[in-house]
Amino acid sequence: MSGLASMSQAGDVAITGAGASFPAPVYRQWTYSYSEQNPGIQITYQSVGSGAGLNQIKSGTVDFAGTDSPLTLQQQEESGLVQFPMLTGGVVVIVNVPGVKDSQLLLSKEVLADIYLGKIRFWNDPAIKALNPGLRLPKLKITVVHRSDSSGTSFIFTNYLSKVSPAWKSQVGQGASVKWPVGIGGQKNPGVCNTVSKVRGSIGYTEYTYAVEAKLACACLENAAGNYVAPSQDSFSAAAACADWKNAPGFYMELTNVPGAKSWPITGVTYILLRKDTPDNVKKTLRDYFMWCYTDGAATAKKLNYVALPPDVVKLVEPTL
Repeated sequence: MSGLASMSQAGDVAITGAGASFPAPVYRQWTYSYSEQNPGIQITYQSVGSGAGLNQIKSGTVDFAGTDSPLTLQQQEESGLVQFPMLTGGVVVIVNVPGVKDSQLLLSKEVLADIYLGKIRFWNDPAIKALNPGLRLPKLKITVVHRSDSSGTSFIFTNYLSKVSPAWKSQVGQGASVKWPVGIGGQKNPGVCNTVSKVRGSIGYTEYTYAVEAKLACACLENAAGNYVAPSQDSFSAAAACADWKNAPGFYMELTNVPGAKSWPITGVTYILLRKDTPDNVKKTLRDYFMWCYTDGAATAKKLNYVALPPDVVKLVEPTL
């Protein structure tokens, strides 16, 4: 099949992956470092979105895919795929409001849902002002920004909104691709960040590392405990600690709106998908690479604001690899 791992006469191995943009910053570092440390093995990853990555692994044009929209065990079996978790990270809400700095704006679960439903249309709306009495909020139209492609980040975000807003659940629902009530689309996480940075009065959602790189202001969100928390390694880790991987068939996991005083409410897991019919020699290369990511690559993940899987979870994953 085209795109699958290839071997040159010299014995070099080329492994290709594609999919989610959510973990792309750390995947770029991992593939580069591993290829540097292992001459003769070239691993590449294209950030094309979870939906495109799923299509490519199903068709066999890549050796592995990344997705933030997990498949159930039944879906994995129907497609001849196996799935395992790679990292945990946070989806954050970014804003471009004059005078509002990082972590200054507080948004409740109801207000965030109403903004994305198009019910709250201006930044000086009484519902927003009531949460932020110390902020001078302008009479500025809110421009909602969402993903235009099939996206695991969108799945995590809409999964959260479906849990906290009955109106959102009934009118829109959850998915990698939904019919957005209002707003404009951006391609992948960088596209959302680029649009928010350019459009005055805009609001969007993205993986945290992209927000940091783009120097965009993040909102503090209300979590399941009713506390307003800022996005950080600590709040992502607090949410990740709620994961019960031993009782997760096919490693399917949702970490949105989980309990905990410090938990970040829109936390997600990013996964790797492999084909069951992958050739044995390629399986070995992939197994070695992903085990390296879990161990040697953990420090890089933390540096880029992701939460690496703890050793006991890696042990649960090993039989799948």
